[in-house]
Amino acid sequence: MTKIDLITGILGAGKTTFLHSYAKYFISQGQKIAILENDFGAVNVDMMMLQDLKCDNCQLEMIAGGGDKDCHKRRFKTQLISLGMQHLDRVIVEPSGIFDMDEFFDTLYESPLDRWFQIGSVLTIVDSDMQELLSSQMEYLLASEAACAGKLILSKRNPQESEAQIAERLLTHINRALTGIQCPRQFTEKDMLTKLWNDFTEEDFCLLSSAGYRSERYVKQFDTDDVGSEVHYFMHIAIPEEQIPEVLETLLNDSRAGTIFRIKGALPKKDGKVLKVNAVHGKTELTPVPNAQAVLIIIGDKLNYSRIDAYLRKYNTNPDYISI
Repeated sequence: MTKIDLITGILGAGKTTFLHSYAKYFISQGQKIAILENDFGAVNVDMMMLQDLKCDNCQLEMIAGGGDKDCHKRRFKTQLISLGMQHLDRVIVEPSGIFDMDEFFDTLYESPLDRWFQIGSVLTIVDSDMQELLSSQMEYLLASEAACAGKLILSKRNPQESEAQIAERLLTHINRALTGIQCPRQFTEKDMLTKLWNDFTEEDFCLLSSAGYRSERYVKQFDTDDVGSEVHYFMHIAIPEEQIPEVLETLLNDSRAGTIFRIKGALPKKDGKVLKVNAVHGKTELTPVPNAQAVLIIIGDKLNYSRIDAYLRKYNTNPDYISI
């Protein structure tokens, strides 16, 4: 049977960056794998960042978001049926940061997937700089996505704090969130891998690949269809490099633009390269990459499209700019 892993984590936690290293481990072991990106919309910047993994032993697949839950589940199952017939060693699924865990488990228990796939590991990425106070919706997603994890993986570790300090702070937060959804599970330090990702060894990846998962009960407080599933695209966009952080921060904090959960995408640099954009409240990450499509994808709830568009047009310098 093909093992299937699920990489969870709230918006901006670092799932794609971890997935890149995790997939490289399996490729180095000679395993035949597929990566299934299960995200918002028809333009997936995260998929672009995984292109260098494509080879005879690694294929990349995408399921665009949109539509109701039943439609999305059918697309997910159809894609898995296609992968299941290929007799792969491993499939790694990265959903969006707004995800109903039941969709994953329920789909895999259906025929014929239950004959082809075996759940491997559920791994939850936790941002070390995660805000102490999240919205009620994000607290729910944090807890519900972590509840079934075989292992928590720390991302973006702050060198000013010790591993023990970070672990204590984050575990307190996660366990409080779990209590909030009436989940009996409580994490301890042994449940979290706190090493820097660049220091991961083959033994670490082997541990993660066999971490498994937990079946935990909790009370559903939100339907993911009601949690910020709105998304808008701003294509062929260019913003002066020195103004990018201010532009993104202003948008994130503009209540008249709606409730923005995350801004991601890619923006061109003066030197011809591209900056990968990942911005959430309190943190903006701009990472140089060789190439990617120039686009900003804004995810949120009750977004004011016209206000966002008008604001971006003030700074855009690309005449081919278009908003969708």
